[in-house]
Amino acid sequence: MNPKDLTVIEHIEELRKRLFIVAVFFVLAMVGGFFVAKPLVKYLQSTGANYNIELHAFDVVTPLAIYLQVVFLIAFILSSPVLMYQLWSFISPGLRDVERKATLSYIPYSFLLFIAGLSFSFYLLFPYVIKFMMNLSVELEIQQTIGIHEYFTFLFKLTIPFGFLFQLPVVILFFSRIGILNPDLLIRIRKYSYFGLFVCAAIIAPPELASHLMVSVPLFALYEISIVISRIGYKKYLKSEEIRLKEEQEAEQKRQVEEALEQQRQQIEELNQK
Repeated sequence: MNPKDLTVIEHIEELRKRLFIVAVFFVLAMVGGFFVAKPLVKYLQSTGANYNIELHAFDVVTPLAIYLQVVFLIAFILSSPVLMYQLWSFISPGLRDVERKATLSYIPYSFLLFIAGLSFSFYLLFPYVIKFMMNLSVELEIQQTIGIHEYFTFLFKLTIPFGFLFQLPVVILFFSRIGILNPDLLIRIRKYSYFGLFVCAAIIAPPELASHLMVSVPLFALYEISIVISRIGYKKYLKSEEIRLKEEQEAEQKRQVEEALEQQRQQIEELNQK
């Protein structure tokens, strides 16, 4: 059966099967995460240790909660390619063959950009923010007692959103490739997009100008890169549309010729019968 001819119930059943596959891979990734989480938690604390930050747990279950959060994060990262592939498989029947092949290749880039976003925020932004906060505490003569739960909550809040924001070029390329977006539109709405990114930066970054700029400037650069990428994707879309229209015209001409031949054949048969 053609996937395009599926009913709503069959589409829901198809989605349920794909979500089940994602859930199975997520559970398997969690099992693997239990072996990686312990050394990763110690490594994530290293940034704080570089600034003589001692992390404290203020209740019995906090270490376990942190451990499980890291396991969940590992499982999400490892299973994200499977999630993107299943999502692509679900929507791919609505795409043409050229678009289907092109968008499938975006999955590895999306995963790498997610890792790049996490790396940028952890290795560049997070140490700067920690250093600034600790220096400010010293200047104000404030003795900080930092809980490990608060430390990791702040770490995740600052780093994980960057993994998603770094998906911007891939998302724009995808929508440009299927003709929903084009570079001219992105240029026209640039100031509104900048404002939206500026708001996102304000939510992510601490209320301090330098940190805010460290978040905003890379996001603005990503948007400009996305415009360049959009030009490439949109040109490919226009080319595929041209090929599609040409194929439709050739198919229509072929159909008309076949109909004319069929009518001629029927007329010859009628003459022979007379």
